[in-house]
Amino acid sequence: MKKIPAVLAIASALLLTGCAQTNEAATIGGFKISQTELQSSIDAVMAERSKVDSSQMQLETGEELNRGQLRFKILMHTFDEIAKELKIEVTSSQVGAKKASIIQSVGGEAELPKNLVNAAIALQDFDAYVRAIVISDQIAAALAQSGVAEEEVSTKVGDLLNAKAKSLGIKINPRYGVWDNEAGDVVAANVTGDAVKPSAK
Repeated sequence: MKKIPAVLAIASALLLTGCAQTNEAATIGGFKISQTELQSSIDAVMAERSKVDSSQMQLETGEELNRGQLRFKILMHTFDEIAKELKIEVTSSQVGAKKASIIQSVGGEAELPKNLVNAAIALQDFDAYVRAIVISDQIAAALAQSGVAEEEVSTKVGDLLNAKAKSLGIKINPRYGVWDNEAGDVVAANVTGDAVKPSAK
């Protein structure tokens, strides 16, 4: 079964720090992701799983799912901020064309729900995901046009995300874990490894 392109892999470029705001799942500069919004996506993902055969899928559950959905939302907003900075225009026709292309690539409308479940993307978040793909494609095209080798484009996009994340000052609510610099991910507080060390072993 074909899978939706793995844009979420670029999440390793994000730099997150702890945050004390109890009503927010994360803040990205002045932008806030509420726990209510995050829970809505989590609930939607779980509901959509019940509608397809997911027996052969390796799916995130519990706190892992929570962190994955938060990472997704942070990444989507960071792409939007990059688009503003670079003056990248994303039209509804571009999003529509990319969405149609993705749907065709996974085998049509009938196969889309199964692929979204496998990628842990709520149907309600699909448009935001497609928009991020369009932005990423435009950045990649601009990099290639400027002379960046094809094999280096993904790395350059990741570098751009990292720089933007740092400039925005992204913070996460500690209830969802901590940021592990080595893994490049939001991880549970008890499995952070060397990136977040306790004061004493």
